[in-house]
Amino acid sequence: MKHYFLSLFFVVPALIDAQNSVTVNGVLKDAQNGESLIGATVEAVGLGKGNVSNEYGFYSFSLPAGEDSITLRFSYIGYETTLRRFKPSANLKLNISLQPVGSLLNEVVIKANALDEKRRSTEMSVATIGTKEVKALPALFGETDIIKILQLKPGIAAGSEGTTGLFVRGGGGDQNLIVLDEAVVYNANHLFGFFSTFNSDAVKDVKVYKGGFPAQYGGRLSSVIDVRMKEGNNQKFSGSGGLGLISSRLTLEGPIQKDKSSFVVSGRRTYADIITRAINKANEGKEDYNPIPDYYFYDLNTKVNFTLSEKDRLFLSGYFGRDVFGFNNETFDFRFDWGNTTGTARWNHIFSPKLFANTTFTFSDYRYRIENILQGFSFKLGSNIKDANTKVDFYYQPTNRHTVRFGANATYHDFIVGRLKAGSDDGQVSFEAGQDFNGMEYGVYVNDEWAVTDRLKLSYGARVSAWQNKPAFYANLEPRAAANFTVNDNLSLKASYSRMSQYVHLLASSGLSLPTDIWYPSTETIKPEISDQVAIGTSYLIGDKLLVTWEAWYKWLQNQVDFIDGAEIFGNDELEKELSIGRGYAFSPLEIEIEKKEGKLTGWIGYTLAWAKRGDFPEINGGRYFSPRFDTRHNLSVVALWNINRRWQITATWVYTSGYVSWLPIGRYSIGGVPGEQFQTVVPVYGDRNSSATRLICGPTSVLSGNLEQNALKTT
Repeated sequence: MKHYFLSLFFVVPALIDAQNSVTVNGVLKDAQNGESLIGATVEAVGLGKGNVSNEYGFYSFSLPAGEDSITLRFSYIGYETTLRRFKPSANLKLNISLQPVGSLLNEVVIKANALDEKRRSTEMSVATIGTKEVKALPALFGETDIIKILQLKPGIAAGSEGTTGLFVRGGGGDQNLIVLDEAVVYNANHLFGFFSTFNSDAVKDVKVYKGGFPAQYGGRLSSVIDVRMKEGNNQKFSGSGGLGLISSRLTLEGPIQKDKSSFVVSGRRTYADIITRAINKANEGKEDYNPIPDYYFYDLNTKVNFTLSEKDRLFLSGYFGRDVFGFNNETFDFRFDWGNTTGTARWNHIFSPKLFANTTFTFSDYRYRIENILQGFSFKLGSNIKDANTKVDFYYQPTNRHTVRFGANATYHDFIVGRLKAGSDDGQVSFEAGQDFNGMEYGVYVNDEWAVTDRLKLSYGARVSAWQNKPAFYANLEPRAAANFTVNDNLSLKASYSRMSQYVHLLASSGLSLPTDIWYPSTETIKPEISDQVAIGTSYLIGDKLLVTWEAWYKWLQNQVDFIDGAEIFGNDELEKELSIGRGYAFSPLEIEIEKKEGKLTGWIGYTLAWAKRGDFPEINGGRYFSPRFDTRHNLSVVALWNINRRWQITATWVYTSGYVSWLPIGRYSIGGVPGEQFQTVVPVYGDRNSSATRLICGPTSVLSGNLEQNALKTT
């Protein structure tokens, strides 16, 4: 059976498309800075054969052998088209550097595909964001933010206005796989959710999958957000920076050895704490003056890469970010800090003109810590999750009609869950609680993208994932499939199905974007979460500058985890008793996007009509289904960028959302003491979960909010 399965992906394609051919392969780069180009097009003029570069800039395709010369055309949006002519008598390795059109103010336009390529691709439910768009769009306090731009895409809800929450197609905030240079980022928030951890000066490319997930991704249910850092300019030294209302940033990049190696270092820090400390010092000793707490956050991104040979490249990258909140006076000293650390070592190797491999080692560490030192007493509270991951991915192109990806990964997880330590200075009183876990997560996958005919393309494969946390063991088969049928030069029909499994769970203590949430592993009691998503859609190209995409989707969710009412979270050695397991679903008949990528006026309009529900929790809401906090019926966004000339650009965004549900008391009752006693205890009465709605209309500068439901009941 094993040999038969392998032949399905390797032997059969070779038999179908076998012919006397030669292979052209290489790497596509930016001529100005040496950055790899993702999704650039390579085409044999007049032959209808070609390919696009992968996420590492590598391309490969075959041509009929012969003595007649063939012209190759290399193109990419925002770059000058390059032509090369050769005789296909032998395999050819051709590395090409494309020149940005008019230098574009030295800014690289990163797009995974041109609109027509996006229409013809089997990929659906995918959004890409270029760093040029991120830097151009309006930003809170002048801080450009990739995550907030993603919120403007259809199918992605923000959760609450002004924050960086992401709720994709009815999924929870913990169901997003966020990776930075392939290392997992567990908390992508600064300033309690108002800014993300991604410094746009250090980012090269951002791609989000909302469905139709490629088989190489796993571990989360609702989305994959793949963020890749810049590689560094290998041609010349350069620097950039900026002063904002709340932070400053500086980026330096340049060659270590020209054309062979480069580096990039990017840092960002807020300076509100410098101002507040000066104010506190100036008012020190004054009566009735309350000192202002300290708060700041910082990021540091670093990356170096080396071209070891024509077949080998080595990349080393890292990220370190931290938020620090502190307050102290004569009676207590309070400190609250949280942040991420990631590291990536990646080796690209070309085994043959048709086989490319990427081997990656990553490390992730997310932790938060709360410390409070009182007179004679102190306590510490914290949580931590650390990962060590190794994986290998192969990219194999046996023929022009087949692109095969396969690989495997293994991840070691280490959890410290809600660790609480408290005690007196003299040691007479002490208390410690919390839980420690570890587990292994495995994955192996294979996927084939097959151009069956010029009109029909299929992408099919599977991922097998497993989790081991003694004595628990789980294994899941995750099939993936997608299809694209080209009706004519303008219209394509698409469909996809994907199953995802998630073995780590975020136990959220509130609806806010606080970093005190706890990551918890799958155990014998807490089973892996599973989702199944189907989607259908159309892509219609108007002219060559406007793409209209419509999708409808339905998602089933199993083994959803939530806290029971009144759960005790911190310092609890039996946390699983505070959890309930249920189900959920989400669907949308209308998710539409109108994109324009070229011309003086660019941007997009996105609209989503969707429903999300959770239920079947035995201890919650009587088992009845309810709307999660992030369930919004209507989401409409308009993004416009108008290039007046090379020096001036006007940009604007406008958002409308129908609002969020909340859980408010529907009444209250009072408990009194003995007759004549004035003291009374007021107890709120809650109805069904999230049964109150809030109307929210967001424009460029205004927010209007109010309660749509208000049922008051008083009893004594």
